[in-house]
Amino acid sequence: MHPEDLQKLATTEMPFGKHKGLLLADLPGHYLNWFAREGFPKGEIGRLLALMQEIDHNGLRELLRPLRGRPGR
Repeated sequence: MHPEDLQKLATTEMPFGKHKGLLLADLPGHYLNWFAREGFPKGEIGRLLALMQEIDHNGLRELLRPLRGRPGR
């Protein structure tokens, strides 16, 4: 993980699927867990989804709250 990955979770929209357009940080836990069971996509989006699933699974979503609405950071 890179420090900027947390900012990406708070500002990147889901590019496909049922929750297209929703920020990665706002994806529901059951959706993230589905990816964990079925396999994350390749590339950066898969890496970020895996990180978000880990954050959600460990109850750490509040870590992302201060990063919301801070473009360029």
